[in-house]
Amino acid sequence: MDNHQKRNLTFLTIGLIFMLSGIEYAVILPTIWRYLQLLEAPPYFLGLGLSAFSLSGLITGPLFGLWSDRCKTTKSIILFSNLFEIAGNFMYFIGYSKWLLLCSRLVAGVGAGAGSSIFGFLTRSTRPEERAGIFAAIMACRQVGLLVGPAFNLFLRLCDFKLGPFVVNKYTSPGIFMCLLWVLLQFVVLAMYWDVPPISSEGGAVMVEMRREEQDDEEEVPLMGSDEEPVHTYRAVSSDQLETSTSSEMQPFQSTSAVSDPFKNFSASREFLREEVVVLLTAQFITLFNQTALETMVTPLTQRYFSFGELGNSLMYSLCGVEVILGFFFVRWLSRKVADRAVLAVGLVICSAACIWCLIFLCNPRGGYGWELTAFIIGVFLQLLGLPFVAVSQVSLFSKVTAEKTQGFSQGVRRSVGGLATILGPLWAGGLTNNLYIMLGMMLALLMMITVMTALSYDRLTEPRAVQCAHNSDSGG
Repeated sequence: MDNHQKRNLTFLTIGLIFMLSGIEYAVILPTIWRYLQLLEAPPYFLGLGLSAFSLSGLITGPLFGLWSDRCKTTKSIILFSNLFEIAGNFMYFIGYSKWLLLCSRLVAGVGAGAGSSIFGFLTRSTRPEERAGIFAAIMACRQVGLLVGPAFNLFLRLCDFKLGPFVVNKYTSPGIFMCLLWVLLQFVVLAMYWDVPPISSEGGAVMVEMRREEQDDEEEVPLMGSDEEPVHTYRAVSSDQLETSTSSEMQPFQSTSAVSDPFKNFSASREFLREEVVVLLTAQFITLFNQTALETMVTPLTQRYFSFGELGNSLMYSLCGVEVILGFFFVRWLSRKVADRAVLAVGLVICSAACIWCLIFLCNPRGGYGWELTAFIIGVFLQLLGLPFVAVSQVSLFSKVTAEKTQGFSQGVRRSVGGLATILGPLWAGGLTNNLYIMLGMMLALLMMITVMTALSYDRLTEPRAVQCAHNSDSGG
């Protein structure tokens, strides 16, 4: 099996991992509140349970990223992190007390931290021009999981039997079901996941050797060359190209970590406090803050104004899932023709328009039932329409403006910022469902802020010029 086939099977496995994370969210969320009530948990335990998953992922993401950057492997990290998913979901299934249930989500969230290693791997294994499309497809896989998850609940709610000393009912069955799925995924990872060589390693060693042969008859020239003649290797940023090229020549892939420490001369402040990085991390936070705040707001809103029950909400979420999936695949197509920063700008404009629409028509609804429902549908449609544009473009841009050699750690920091947003968003919206002007006003203010930041930093939201020259030269050769 050649590297191309291994690469495709590996990407398919990554898609399955993200789809399972979506299924887990979709099968556990509908029943966790009632489950906690049966365990005599106070109301605030619902927020604690949902936040615990994000909190542990927030902490472990950078650690898993650091691990993958140092060892240059992700397969073992995924297998290890999945053990936490398996253990966490089994603890959820046991559910003897509210504290065990809380700990189960905390443990399962550790497994989600491996996402930073996966995004780091994807950055090293894709060309910049194809990266946004692959990120879009991977993110769409999670949405597919969110969409098909409720279908599993149709049979899980019928469970009513004993498994040894454990009771299997509609509240505990999601735990054992997800536990089995994560166990099956372990075998899939073992069989179909390869730590394929980075693109820079596949072609870099050959090209450096060709360059050295050309230079044998000339005076000695540094491998790094000049801006007019860059090293032909794919990099997220152009720093440390000499070290990378030399290690590629000596030992194309596996021994790179032995040759150089990716964190040698690394400075977190120098890496993450640059203007373009701050803009993209802010976009990550605001996007997820607004998304989770709206998710928290929607159910009480539909109940208050439209008397939606479980069926109505399920149908609404299904339609929303279809729209988001289609949006991701549209962005996947668009990213081949339009620059990432343009996609980001379009997404921010759409999200701002959605927020303005909701402020005007949803905070103080007037007219009959039909008009109010139409205004609500348009507001939700616009909000979900902008989401894939912003989500995909900021992840793709972030991978290009941060160093490839520490990409796992950088993606961990990015995901931790997002995890913080998913904790704070529901907390903000949960207490303001009766004060929509304040809630939506803050969301719009945040969107206006990141839109202005993006406009002022637009010229910097692109891959470094030296790296673009290297890519163009490589493509031409």
